[in-house]
Amino acid sequence: MAKIKLKPKAKKGVIVIKALIKHPMESGLRKKKGKLVPANHIVNMTLSHNGNKVVDADTSGAVSKDPYFKFNVPGAKGDTIEIKYKDNMGKTGSATAKSK
Repeated sequence: MAKIKLKPKAKKGVIVIKALIKHPMESGLRKKKGKLVPANHIVNMTLSHNGNKVVDADTSGAVSKDPYFKFNVPGAKGDTIEIKYKDNMGKTGSATAKSK
């Protein structure tokens, strides 16, 4: 499971959500010492606001290492934000935070 930094901040009825997922995001096309590095990348990421899914994104190996995502959703201070991901190796990760 990768480390996720999740920072939701509410201002004027909008929550700005910043998320950094520490993940290698290998495409499977890079070589190291003449051998291909196996593919290892996030294939799906979801974002929920107070239990309601607001983002459901399918990603690929074309996304850079340690991807950074930023979203704006309507909401207020104290709302619950949750981010989840699944990679092509079957590993999952999640983080939950209250907006400040």
